[in-house]
Amino acid sequence: MDIRLENIEIRVDDEAVQGSLLSPTRRHPAVLFVHGWGGSQQHDLARAREAAGLGCVCLTFDLRGHESTAAQWETVSRELNLRDLVAAYDWLAGQANVDDTAIAVVGISYGGYLASILASLRPVRWLALRSPALYKDQDWSLPKRKLHADPDLPGYRRREIAPEQNKALRAASQYLGDVLIVEAEHDVIVPHQVIENYRRAFSHAHSLTSRLISGADHGLSDKLAQQDYTATLIKWLTEMVVGARGQAAKAKVEERKQQQPARAAGNAAR
Repeated sequence: MDIRLENIEIRVDDEAVQGSLLSPTRRHPAVLFVHGWGGSQQHDLARAREAAGLGCVCLTFDLRGHESTAAQWETVSRELNLRDLVAAYDWLAGQANVDDTAIAVVGISYGGYLASILASLRPVRWLALRSPALYKDQDWSLPKRKLHADPDLPGYRRREIAPEQNKALRAASQYLGDVLIVEAEHDVIVPHQVIENYRRAFSHAHSLTSRLISGADHGLSDKLAQQDYTATLIKWLTEMVVGARGQAAKAKVEERKQQQPARAAGNAAR
């Protein structure tokens, strides 16, 4: 994220006063939303609208196997959906008005699982995961729908799993940015142990914020739970984006201060 600091003159009467203009560049932070399995981009639009109010460029999209490509529901794999996510990230990062050093990725459930892996493939500055799912590494190219036929999947999600034993957790252990993990209190699809596995994996993150939505189930079927999650996410994004802008502005002002003594010495020498 960059900030411009320019010397300006303001004309007044027949003279001019000197000033400094400190402003954001024309490129903005961006937020990429990844819905869960069986969801759609429609679930993210309300939160995208809120994030856009922070001055962020927001992108929602439908993974293959959903909405207009629902015919692929039975055949699409994690491998293909990860390619969807990488393509969406690359498209967003390539937009002229996007600062590709300031991209947040927000993932829900299956989308959180994919988002964690994406963070090892692309530069993700901020990562927000709501009830991130966990799957075994084997059968990576198997249709995602068939993974739920594994009778051991619920038990797998209740076990303590080290980062080196799982693709998404391994990616999390390498992540150096800022993380938000949101857990639903009464989630029976993504149990508490999965959240603990992710928390431990993010051991090298710059910051880790963890929040619990009281009384909520996995799908946040209660409207108040949905509002709670939206408020939590937007508050965190605000802290991240505004904080980064503040740090960039501070650095630019400090740079100017360091340059002033050198300029003064050069003028004195003349």
